Amino acid sequence: MKKLFSLLLLFSLLSQAQQNSVIAGKKNEFRVDILSAIVSAKASLSYERFFDGDFSTGFNVNFSNSSKLNDDFDNGYRNNVPKFEFNPYVRYALSKSKSRYYFAEIFGSYNGGDYKEIIRLEDTNGIGYYTTQKTKYTDFALGGSLGYKMYFKDSIALEFLVGFGSNLTNKAKSPDVISRVGLNLGYRF
Repeated sequence: MKKLFSLLLLFSLLSQAQQNSVIAGKKNEFRVDILSAIVSAKASLSYERFFDGDFSTGFNVNFSNSSKLNDDFDNGYRNNVPKFEFNPYVRYALSKSKSRYYFAEIFGSYNGGDYKEIIRLEDTNGIGYYTTQKTKYTDFALGGSLGYKMYFKDSIALEFLVGFGSNLTNKAKSPDVISRVGLNLGYRF
């Protein structure tokens, strides 16, 4: 019985090592965020480049045109609505396996959208009135994320990610918090 258990353990370790070496040889990955597409009508695409160690780097691009967020913005329930994000990031694998691992990420976010405020204007007779003024905003944020990634068939990636950042330069118009939450499906080659 001990021999059978030892043999099964050895076979499992060898197949894991073989899968790790196959995955480690593939350095590029494209992903699409299926959670954002379903929940918030946001198109989110990512590219990641893997290095020989535990580090990788990449970027994520988001475009949003959610009718719910636009309706809330137009009806006065919110004063800004994000339209785009560009997120470069650096990741570090927290687990030793290449086929299933936890990771930590540091990201930046160049983001922008529409901003609305109520302003007071005066006519030539000095009579004041209020109106709504719409403008655009852009900002830059820094943040961190944690996630878990697993591979199927040595190429198909499934990734779960949760992270938050804070906008830094235009806090009067931009959202205070930038979130990176996603369930990504990708292909590694």
